[in-house]
Amino acid sequence: MSDLGENQVENNAFTEECHTVLNAVSDALYAIGGKWKLMIIIAMARGNKRFTEIQRQVTGISARVLSSELKELEMNGFIVKKVENGYPVTIEYELLAYSETLEEVVGAMTKWGMQHRAKIKSERSSKVLNNELG
Repeated sequence: MSDLGENQVENNAFTEECHTVLNAVSDALYAIGGKWKLMIIIAMARGNKRFTEIQRQVTGISARVLSSELKELEMNGFIVKKVENGYPVTIEYELLAYSETLEEVVGAMTKWGMQHRAKIKSERSSKVLNNELG
């Protein structure tokens, strides 16, 4: 009977730990998930501050989507929108210090992405070679 009780405690701890991890990943994906947010941050970290500069660097993003993503990044404390009144009005986006907390994430994703691309290319070339030989 005591084994059953210990297993129940272990299962509860495992389940609780699983929920904690899932909630943390869910929170992260809410803040930086999707196709564009990290790419926008990376483009900005490379010196692109104006809307059109960011849109030019982040290939394929529409103006409407970029505008929406910039608002969400601002809401989550990664960037700030700076408006300079004058003629013409200039708008620039600036990364806040909090965006630097993503450095490790971006580094890990970059490394993994390069490995994944190499793996896929290798597998495809192996299949082509096998098809030619077989």
